[in-house]
Amino acid sequence: MRVPFIGGNWKMNLSLTEAVAFVDELKQQLPDKNEVETVIAASPLFLSAMIDHSLNSPLQIAAENCFYEDYGAFTGEVSPKSLAEIKVPYVIVGHSERRRYFNETNDIVNKKVHSILRNQMTPIICCDETMGSLDSGDHFAWVVNQITTALHGIDEEVAKQVVIAYEPSWAIGTGNSASTSEAEEGCYLIRQTLADIYSDEVADEIRILYGGSVNDQNIVKLMQEPDIDGVLAGKASLQPSEFVKLANFKRLK
Repeated sequence: MRVPFIGGNWKMNLSLTEAVAFVDELKQQLPDKNEVETVIAASPLFLSAMIDHSLNSPLQIAAENCFYEDYGAFTGEVSPKSLAEIKVPYVIVGHSERRRYFNETNDIVNKKVHSILRNQMTPIICCDETMGSLDSGDHFAWVVNQITTALHGIDEEVAKQVVIAYEPSWAIGTGNSASTSEAEEGCYLIRQTLADIYSDEVADEIRILYGGSVNDQNIVKLMQEPDIDGVLAGKASLQPSEFVKLANFKRLK
């Protein structure tokens, strides 16, 4: 049984004061973590304070990114070892914005996946799909290549821990979410790819999320699909009241 995963990615938004207030406001309004897992990914500047304020609540605090080395002359980067020391459970890697603006390749994403797992954290591996690849009919190969490269060298027992987020970049922040059938098609493709890499059993254990203009109007239908185990929301995660709706999707009609 895959526990639903409702995640938020704040990107470069909110202040430290706003971040702490956000956690304090919603932490008592979330479902039990055994029923629905709730995670907010925030700036590395906020993580320690947010973790402190989320103690004894279901909410977990994740990192939006990290580097693939624990130490070194890498000015401005975030060490995965440092994230592990403050008890960060999840780290997002491979987000389309990291690929687009910072030229992160599939091979770099793979290095980051290894570094996160080495430090006993769980990677949330994002795979992108551009409108160009969609229009050309090449979107399936585009997504499959990102997954196979990201998981290269990862043992199947370890692979069961990872979370994968299917995020078509043409839907991120645009208000134009993929249709329910498009989102399910992408997540189904990813699960079949995982089965090809490992086995049906392993593929059935890995949680696959959809991200791209998720809101309280489309989450119920998305969560009814067999291969969508959760969402990774952007804009809808910036307000406590909106994130609470997503986390409590089972109560929405």
